[in-house]
Amino acid sequence: MTSVAALATVENVWSALGIAPASALRMTGMRRSGNHAIANWLQRNADHALFLNNCRPGHDPLRNHNGIEVSGQRYDGSLRDAAAGAGDGALLLLSYEDTLHLRFDSKDNLSGPYKSTSFDGDLLIYRSFLNWSASLLKKLQRNETYRSADRMAVMARALATYGDLLAEVLEADSAARCAICYDDWATDADYRARVLTDLGLPVRDNTLGAVQGYGGGSSFDAGSPEAGGLRVTARWQAMAPDPEYRALLRVAVLDRSFMDRLAALFPADAARMTRVAAQPDFDPEVLT
Repeated sequence: MTSVAALATVENVWSALGIAPASALRMTGMRRSGNHAIANWLQRNADHALFLNNCRPGHDPLRNHNGIEVSGQRYDGSLRDAAAGAGDGALLLLSYEDTLHLRFDSKDNLSGPYKSTSFDGDLLIYRSFLNWSASLLKKLQRNETYRSADRMAVMARALATYGDLLAEVLEADSAARCAICYDDWATDADYRARVLTDLGLPVRDNTLGAVQGYGGGSSFDAGSPEAGGLRVTARWQAMAPDPEYRALLRVAVLDRSFMDRLAALFPADAARMTRVAAQPDFDPEVLT
């Protein structure tokens, strides 16, 4: 994955860690899109790894992150000690949530002083709209202090960001980024193996692993220990009767640009949503 010349550059760039990573990957994705499941899986398939969770966009990630893991285990000490625990040759993995490259590309400062050339790969994590929106709304509904209007305000902002993420996914090949669809990742072991190969990682543990506790875990199955038992591609079916969910779908359909992007990546989602918008009264069969 990394040439000798590139490795020398990686060592140089990340010298503040006190170790020389074998490779550095940066991942961006919307909340409730399986980011932490995928981050854990990447770590499980590396020799050893240092993961900086939920870095602050536009700032130095070594100083602005919300959690550290060493080879998949949470670490409460200093970053320098965590890096020493990971050791030379580790996979360095950084994650960003609810942010987009396009908002930082002009200055190439998504990672503050660490430019795109500091990374061996940029990963775009995305999920089908119907399942992503169902999971996010369900998560918001578990917060008893939120009113319906509060939830819709959050969903509207997230919808705009999600739509722009789809644009980045559609341009991933030309931008030399690796787009990983959570729906495919969660249901297809061959898909997972291909992604690992594309990233230059060995296939050591290609299972879905344990449910990660970030953000309270699964929106639907709180406390479920194994990711393999989650029905992550059927969340929209569970939310189909919910009036807030149906209202969100009707709003989304009004954005023609959004729907064009969605149809290009998830045509079944786009077709179902169009049928919902055409129904004056909800019929559960319209989403099947």
